[in-house]
Amino acid sequence: MQTRNPILDEFAKLTTGAMGLAQAAGEEAKTAWRAQADRIAVEMDLVRRDEFDVLKDEIAALRAEIATLKAAKTSAAKPVGGTSTDGTQPGDAAG
Repeated sequence: MQTRNPILDEFAKLTTGAMGLAQAAGEEAKTAWRAQADRIAVEMDLVRRDEFDVLKDEIAALRAEIATLKAAKTSAAKPVGGTSTDGTQPGDAAG
């Protein structure tokens, strides 16, 4: 036979309430810490990770475009072979 002890019941309710309060206080502290960290980041003019990733992707696209333009420029600047006017024979010509 099991009997109910009112002192133990009250102690259980008290500890349950204390745990709930501690958990809520922990969440409150976490929220306050995050807000403070965000405020410091704004004051220091730091960039957020998502903004950094977007800028990094834009720079990679611009570098690829620059490489493409440089390749097009060098291929357009190459002289056409066999029309030399300096009077020298090409190295593979029979002479």
